[in-house]
Amino acid sequence: MSDDDDDSEPAVALGERMPVEGAPLARVSSRLTWPKEKSEVDRLEGDSVIRTPDGARELSAVLEDVEETYFERHQEFETHVREVIGTGPIPTTDE
Repeated sequence: MSDDDDDSEPAVALGERMPVEGAPLARVSSRLTWPKEKSEVDRLEGDSVIRTPDGARELSAVLEDVEETYFERHQEFETHVREVIGTGPIPTTDE
């Protein structure tokens, strides 16, 4: 790249920043070591609020609908949680 390039503008217009309530599921699962029992996940992170396509939800409430009781890996945990919460765009909050 040349020294003449203008770095004052982003290459892509990002638009206005809209807040999103809750934490990404991956962030919550990364705070845990695996394997882990569902009850232990609930004890450690149950009060965490996660992002879902239907809005933010407490992880403890989501875990009530997860039938699996033991997760070997974080990917398995995330798969079971996503089966309950679904996938799709996460709504933003209006300020």
